[in-house]
Amino acid sequence: MSISSGTRFCSYEFAECIGAGSMGEVYRATDLKLKREVAIKVLPDSLAENAERLRRFQCEAEILETLPEQVKK
Repeated sequence: MSISSGTRFCSYEFAECIGAGSMGEVYRATDLKLKREVAIKVLPDSLAENAERLRRFQCEAEILETLPEQVKK
């Protein structure tokens, strides 16, 4: 799954793909509401339908949210 630069989803505008791996692709994007850069991971359809993969994805997001802002940059 490839997302084109300039694509908007909810309050996010995607820029470019900054990484890819077995769990999906990571994109640089802008949160238009908060006016800040973010990274968004997108799971491929095949993994999005797998309950265990979704659980791991949710766990990863929760862990990343606990990191201090300095580490996230």
